[in-house]
Amino acid sequence: MSITAERKQEVIKEHGRGKDDTGSPEVQVAILTDRINTLTAHFKTHAKDNHSRRGLLMMVNKRRSLLDYLRREDEKRYTDLIAKLGLRK
Repeated sequence: MSITAERKQEVIKEHGRGKDDTGSPEVQVAILTDRINTLTAHFKTHAKDNHSRRGLLMMVNKRRSLLDYLRREDEKRYTDLIAKLGLRK
């Protein structure tokens, strides 16, 4: 399950640090979060789709790694991002 190109551009504009910023951890985490949310909805109707579940787990692990990196490098950017995306309770 992928996101559309238009949706991806919206996420980049919303979370990017510059005009064409696609490589910053904030943008990568935001894109992964959008894809994870899409797959989570997919599993509500396709509970036995184990191939997609593997991809979901890989995305969650990648997002976790990027968030750990961001927390190590800049605590303020990390807290702003998780508040904006609503990742922590």
